[in-house]
Amino acid sequence: MKNSYNIKPGFSSRLLLLLFWLLPLFSLNACKKYLDAKPDQSIATPSTIEDLEGILNAYGTINGRYPSASEVASDDFYLTATDFNSLIDPQRFYYSWQKSPNFVGDYTSPYLAIEYTNILLEALPEVSGGDAARRNTVEGNALFVRASYHYALAQLYAKAYSKASANSDLGIALRLTSDIAVRPVRSTVSETYNTILNDLRRSVPLLPAIPDVKYRSSKAAAYGMLARLYLSMSDFKNAGLYADSALNRYNKLIDYNTLSPAAAIPFKQFNDEVIYDSRAGGPQALSQSKAKVDTALFTSYAQQDLRKTVLFKTNADGSRAFKGNYTGVAGASLFTGIATNELYFVKAEAAVRNGDSNKALEALNTLLFTRWKKGTFIPYTITDPKQLLQLILKERRKDLLFRSLRWTDLRRLNLDPDYAKTLTRNLNIATYSLEPNGLRYVFQIDQNAVNLSGLQQNP
Repeated sequence: MKNSYNIKPGFSSRLLLLLFWLLPLFSLNACKKYLDAKPDQSIATPSTIEDLEGILNAYGTINGRYPSASEVASDDFYLTATDFNSLIDPQRFYYSWQKSPNFVGDYTSPYLAIEYTNILLEALPEVSGGDAARRNTVEGNALFVRASYHYALAQLYAKAYSKASANSDLGIALRLTSDIAVRPVRSTVSETYNTILNDLRRSVPLLPAIPDVKYRSSKAAAYGMLARLYLSMSDFKNAGLYADSALNRYNKLIDYNTLSPAAAIPFKQFNDEVIYDSRAGGPQALSQSKAKVDTALFTSYAQQDLRKTVLFKTNADGSRAFKGNYTGVAGASLFTGIATNELYFVKAEAAVRNGDSNKALEALNTLLFTRWKKGTFIPYTITDPKQLLQLILKERRKDLLFRSLRWTDLRRLNLDPDYAKTLTRNLNIATYSLEPNGLRYVFQIDQNAVNLSGLQQNP
């Protein structure tokens, strides 16, 4: 995979302005160091389709700037008091659900990636070369990436989508132009989600069915992202339709019987279940030496369930650490992309909520068959829809750990009293709680951005 690309001085000047808007906590020297890392300073503006494709090939910029704060705040792991105290302030605030406007990269990095997509979209009509399919692929990828980052930001800095209040709840600042003179304003939640939906829908006809490389988008990825988005909106009809559309184009699952439980890194990057590959940087709190898997969650895996050994390793103190990351690396970086196992769970949940328990069971059993020791899995035959939904949600959590999905699940399920959950952290000297729909389910915007742009701060 080629990760280098050409950024010209024209790009650099606009990005520097963006840094002053979004990243005032960087010193000028830090900005200069960042921009100096970009090669080929001799060309003033992008002039060819190859220049734009080069930007898309910059994995760290296009695929690797997703926020990780939501996973630090979720309930799939715990920290000891010693490890908690060793964290930097922002991560301690995330973990204990404390009010803090100092969010640094979790707020600013996604917007920097969005700026690149805006530059791509604005430069495309002006550059030469490439047939229609090639140019469409650049445009489709830019729209998909912009939508994906806006969605990730909405999961942190806006309330969970509720149809009853979406037109009045504050959403995020949507960036749809690279013009830094256009000052950001907070949209509503409805406007935020409609903008994301519009970008994804526009991307679909422009994208190939399946890409040559998995760090590029595709129709299957866009449909998968739409399924994820609609599930977060509790629009189960559309969530199911788009999950089906994605799986009709790509539906491979990994048979866990073919994996080595002893492997330190059991999954390679771009493995068979990955449709689109992206990641969040590894926060200190989620390092294997610190993040200990929730005990009740770990014990919920049956003995013949291969996830119990493939996804986890045993620490010296008897606790468990997560090792089943689809990033293919041993660090704490998180896979945030689209994969088939997530879509099978979207399909199953949408089906049971839409009154089709047989379809839900088929999707659930198809996936679980690949997770259990060969010859031991007995397909579920639950007929009660409520019991089946509870099972699907339980298995969803067990299969999709550490992907920045749990936080969104908690937020949307909290809107239903039957599934609302109070979270608790016990740290010896203090106990912290987060009530369903509590204020801290919406993170504060980085205060430096608020001061510069006048954005309304979250409470």
